[in-house]
Amino acid sequence: MKGAFSDNERVYGQHLQNKLYPDHTYSVVSGGEPLAIPDLSWEQLRHFHATHYHPSNARFFTYGDLPLEQHLKQIEEEALSRFQRTEPNTQVPPQPHWSSPREDHVTCNPDALAPDPAKQNTLCMSYMLGDITDTFESFTLSLLSSLMISGPNAPFYKALIEPKLGSDFSSVVGYDGSTKEASFSIGLQGMAEEDIEKVKHIINQTIDDIISVGFEEEHIEALLHKIEIQMKHQSTSFGLSLASYIASCWNHDGDPVELLQISDSVAKFRRALEDNPRFLQDKVQHYFKENTHRLTLTMSPDDAYLEKQAKAEEEKLQKKIQALSDSDRKEIYEKGLELLAVQSQTQDASCLPALKVSDIEPTIAATPVAMGTAGRVPVQYCEQPTNGMVYFRAMCSLNTLPEDQKLYVPLFCSIITKMGCGALDYRQQAQQMELKTGGMSVSTQVIPDSTHLDMYEQGVLLSSSCLERNLPDMFRLWSDIFNSPHFNDEERLRVLVMMSAQELANGISYSGHRYAITRASRNLSPAGDLQETFGGMEQVKFMKRIAEMSDLSQILRTLPRIKKHILNPENMRCAVNVTPQKMSDAAGQLDSFMKDIDGNRKERKPVRPNITERPLDPLAVPGSGPSRKLISEPDFQPCQMKTFFPMPFPVNFVSECIRTVPFTHQDYASLCILARMMTAKFLHGEIREKGGAYGGGASMGGGGLFSFYSYRDPNSVQTLSAFRKGVDWAKSGQFTQQDIDEAKLSVFSAVDSPVAPSDKGMSRFLSGVTDEMKQNHREKLFTVNHSNLVDVAGRYLGVGQRTSGFSILGPENENLQKDPSWIIK
Repeated sequence: MKGAFSDNERVYGQHLQNKLYPDHTYSVVSGGEPLAIPDLSWEQLRHFHATHYHPSNARFFTYGDLPLEQHLKQIEEEALSRFQRTEPNTQVPPQPHWSSPREDHVTCNPDALAPDPAKQNTLCMSYMLGDITDTFESFTLSLLSSLMISGPNAPFYKALIEPKLGSDFSSVVGYDGSTKEASFSIGLQGMAEEDIEKVKHIINQTIDDIISVGFEEEHIEALLHKIEIQMKHQSTSFGLSLASYIASCWNHDGDPVELLQISDSVAKFRRALEDNPRFLQDKVQHYFKENTHRLTLTMSPDDAYLEKQAKAEEEKLQKKIQALSDSDRKEIYEKGLELLAVQSQTQDASCLPALKVSDIEPTIAATPVAMGTAGRVPVQYCEQPTNGMVYFRAMCSLNTLPEDQKLYVPLFCSIITKMGCGALDYRQQAQQMELKTGGMSVSTQVIPDSTHLDMYEQGVLLSSSCLERNLPDMFRLWSDIFNSPHFNDEERLRVLVMMSAQELANGISYSGHRYAITRASRNLSPAGDLQETFGGMEQVKFMKRIAEMSDLSQILRTLPRIKKHILNPENMRCAVNVTPQKMSDAAGQLDSFMKDIDGNRKERKPVRPNITERPLDPLAVPGSGPSRKLISEPDFQPCQMKTFFPMPFPVNFVSECIRTVPFTHQDYASLCILARMMTAKFLHGEIREKGGAYGGGASMGGGGLFSFYSYRDPNSVQTLSAFRKGVDWAKSGQFTQQDIDEAKLSVFSAVDSPVAPSDKGMSRFLSGVTDEMKQNHREKLFTVNHSNLVDVAGRYLGVGQRTSGFSILGPENENLQKDPSWIIK
């Protein structure tokens, strides 16, 4: 739990829930308050487990097209018949309603990466709402929350975000239906202390304004359109999403079937608005204006926060130790040795149901695509059962962009759809995007070549979706972004920069292992260097510098220059996924779009001298048709580098990356199996079970880099040693055929994971990886054997054989700071 509470957002959210519902189960930390965990006895833990982790306290959810009878029979035979029914008494009682609002204050650790170090205060007003088992009321309040806070047209966005009183909404914001009684929270993070009273006043005034003027009809329609899109969009985790959606309500004895009848709720909502035009305003009056169960919680940084925490832990530990007799100490030591012995044993997994490698399909189903053009731009068409949706992508090359503008590309991507375009200001643009599309986004792409480690493609990916009827409107919005994006509003840019910088800073404690892997791989391949520029710690620090600028005019001048290179039909290829019935219509609309943006076409010289062309159609004769243009760096020299980032949290994120082989190489499949096997059979035990980290393991990346990592880890250098021990274990061959088969099943579960209709054909479109290449890789995975794994462990991962990089993000570390082989950032 110390790892979880290394994040200020998590600390704040936990305090907010504990203090808003102070009278029963929600007043405590469900995972355990770190200082309280040592007081938990083994008997208490065992009793809690026996009471709560029992079929009498369970809900069973199935999704799919398999016969239900077989599921029910198995649940009865394998679970229910083996237990006696109990009464767990786990109902959560109602929280008594307060007669007057309350205020409270908590502290946190200062954030060295905050966009403005002088503004690190958070304020949030949180309101307790009604019981979540009232499904229509919950549906209404969830919609009301979105209308109040989501996007630049929402009243709270206008009142709190645009005046730049804070860097972003508070980490807890909007409707939360995960507790028995729901809540709504609104506030800011990244505030100055002197603005706290002002923000309280603004929140109250905004509620009054909403009660007075309500919401625009178009804003409500945009939100209902979003729900329609969500019901039509097919994701591969649809069943799991449904289970998650109904879990809270069902656990509190609500009706899960009623909750799933979303179309009925939408129709009822529309009728309520027709019957009473002030329907939503009345809800705001009742739940916010007149609600006395309101908590205002502030949080401010304390320079001594970690020191006080460590002191409290040390005092607790010493008190526990002093209370121990000699026989107690001996017993603890012996139990520790016993635990270590148990952790080192191989567990018997024979009682668990398992697939066999022979159960896996030997071949993959092909995904047919057709190649064409629209306005001289190559297009991949993929007919799919998209349920009335159209999915559009465009890959735009960065080959002509000057090197000194590369750092700005992620910022360009994040703001290009949010600044306004054509005749639309940014608010109107957001409204039209919500009314007519399922979202429009732009993201950086660094795509390693599948055959060569020192080649890669660089670009940005435009992605959007819409209902079939809105296809012309979606392309009209893209046309305006290509032809006349707005880059003249410095105040709007500042808001977006602050929000982006805050989001990046907050994300490190959640995704620190990814930042560590990205940094460790920086000097191992040309693609790795660009990935660090676009998505690593270099980008986090760059955005912090921009957020601290008092004058953004230089940034505003840079963005149009980048736009000329990126939004250029000369350097584009497109992909469309749609139903067969709508394909010709989609092709016609795409053709019109290409004509509209043809004025942006200009042939420019690539910045890098070595360009390798790969045909978009693998069956075409090289040089005869359109191609992907890859950067080649034949003289690239990988080198070892160790980088340490001192960070303001008490746990580490550790990574070692090793340069190996590309996707099509004979040994790539063996390294994939090895990574999974080392994770499950060695690294998990060493790093998590013995070392106390939240997680750790190894992975084999498509760019040919074999990565070790740990997540929220109390150790640092010791974990690097565990990585080495893992390699020695693999080289020694101390694993069984069952271990190999389990690793293969794990790899195939990823290789064969379902692909949504919206994403079919995307690996071919983006990476040039065809069905034939996937089948070839699949066949290699099947043939990997014991000697292959021992061989690749020695040849690629052994000391003296490897070119590797290391990175650690974590608390101050004297050993690393004294070691001249480590670069301290």
